[in-house]
Amino acid sequence: MNTLDFSKNALSNRIAEHITEQIITGELKPGEKLIENTYAEEYGTSRAPVREALFLLTLEGLVERIPRKGAVVKGYTETEIYDLLEIRTMLESMAMKRIAENGVQSEIVAQMVNILKEMKEEKGVSNYTQLNHSFHMCLIQMSRSDVIKNMYSRLELPLLTIQSISFAHEGNIEKSVAEHSVIVQLLRSGNVTEAADILNKHNHDVITSIQKRLKKERNL
Repeated sequence: MNTLDFSKNALSNRIAEHITEQIITGELKPGEKLIENTYAEEYGTSRAPVREALFLLTLEGLVERIPRKGAVVKGYTETEIYDLLEIRTMLESMAMKRIAENGVQSEIVAQMVNILKEMKEEKGVSNYTQLNHSFHMCLIQMSRSDVIKNMYSRLELPLLTIQSISFAHEGNIEKSVAEHSVIVQLLRSGNVTEAADILNKHNHDVITSIQKRLKKERNL
């Protein structure tokens, strides 16, 4: 989305990026109405680019249109949240199988090392969530499977929204960093099978963490 082209389409992308950031950081809550005029005034434009931005976010699964209410931030049911996380786990498991078959790519592991350095320094939930996604995307790229990559990419924005729930829980960022460090070490040594086991446990722990968080919210 980043560009210096200020055409209508570029402006729509910038507005969509802004709204996405507001959703991922929790500034905009599920069910909250998105007012076209508000963003039009903020960007000094007509409502057309805002409407296009909302359409793009609807396609990405972050926004939904409700009759007589308009565009609102999409909320996910518990079942949808678990489905998304389980699909993610399945795709990453498939990616690790492909890595075991095709070999570890040292240049991608080097990227993971650099991302991990940033993860160790980052304390903000939103930024950490995005770094975490970049780390996992490296595993997907290493699978050398366009099918896995395309399917995983479609989950990106919903996952960023959902995973921030887990990382907001005290201690989960530190736990995540430690586990990602082990995964990198195992990949460097060529131990893909053990790395896959650690990754699988890591992903299931995320689901458990979110289950606890949602249960706590229900009981409030």
